Amino acid sequence: MILSKPRSVGVVHNCPMLEASNLECVRGEKSLFRGLSFRLEAGACLMVQGANGSGKTSLLRMLCGLAQPAQGEIRWDGEPIRKLAEEYRGELLYCGHAGAVKDDLTALENARISATLAGAPVDEAAARQALRQLGLKGREDLPARVLSAGQRRRVALTRLLLEKRRLWVLDEPLTALDKAAVATLCGVIDAHLAAGGMAVLTSHQDLPLAATHVAQLRLD
Repeated sequence: MILSKPRSVGVVHNCPMLEASNLECVRGEKSLFRGLSFRLEAGACLMVQGANGSGKTSLLRMLCGLAQPAQGEIRWDGEPIRKLAEEYRGELLYCGHAGAVKDDLTALENARISATLAGAPVDEAAARQALRQLGLKGREDLPARVLSAGQRRRVALTRLLLEKRRLWVLDEPLTALDKAAVATLCGVIDAHLAAGGMAVLTSHQDLPLAATHVAQLRLD
């Protein structure tokens, strides 16, 4: 359980801001964390770390509106996200631990369908470019079932390049990635932050981000 001090992460003001105030997460009869507060501004990244079962994924689901805190509130640009509903979801990209890649579809088909379901359809050329940028050149037309775990993860991460969202919430994005893929992903995240985006992510590994406005939150 962690009792955090309120903190502010970021440098750009008068822009949409993500705020968590006095959050508590309860699973069963156990409080995983409470009194958790932070503020994330444009151009900043919050890395959430902690042991398995400490509430990392639960916190990310709360930030996405997929779960409700036992106490506290989450606000986007000063408004509770539960009231903003679709307006907030239109600013958000959530990439969960599972990746949601369909075995029977090719890498290209997965990338395009994911973008379409997110309301941001892309043409074939854009999808192929995203796959190649993430190291999948020559594998675009292979069914996902024959790809390695790391390659499947790269397919899932094409969403970062194809869907234009200000807030990225990423649950263990480094899962199954090799060093080259980690470096590529860090470059993608750095570019997003440099453009005024925000990111909240969990990871058991350190991310070598170039961005200077990166804060760590540990749940224990």
